[in-house]
Amino acid sequence: MSYVLRTLTKKQEVDSIIRDTIDKVLVLRFGRASDSACLHLDDVLCKSAREVSKFASVALVDIDSEDVQVYVKYFDITFIPSTIFFFNAHHMKMDSGTADHTKWVGAFHQKQDFIDVVEAIFRGAMKGKLIVNCPLPPERIPKYQLLYKDV
Repeated sequence: MSYVLRTLTKKQEVDSIIRDTIDKVLVLRFGRASDSACLHLDDVLCKSAREVSKFASVALVDIDSEDVQVYVKYFDITFIPSTIFFFNAHHMKMDSGTADHTKWVGAFHQKQDFIDVVEAIFRGAMKGKLIVNCPLPPERIPKYQLLYKDV
């Protein structure tokens, strides 16, 4: 499925897509094509990409690529898939009731959930906000346990 969406493997590609995506939400899925949760999310992203294309662009980032580790470390990506949102090169955050507002961890249950989240981020960004509230009900937000290394 992921062949429909652009896959980024170099830091320079990630830098330029963040810099060059203007007046649209940039959705970056960090993960690997071999992971089942990533494949589910990629399927949702592929099916939604055309519907959100007027206000969002979607790309995949291969976390196994050596060249993008600076982003993996910067955004503290320990669970995959993790989805990060930008608007006009600003990192957009979302309060979804989890401890981490910087990224969406896990897959979206369905296409409409993803579309609703991207629309909420776009509307918030157009109003100048850098953090928006998640429009989804709590039962449709993936739950995960925060694991701390060396504890």
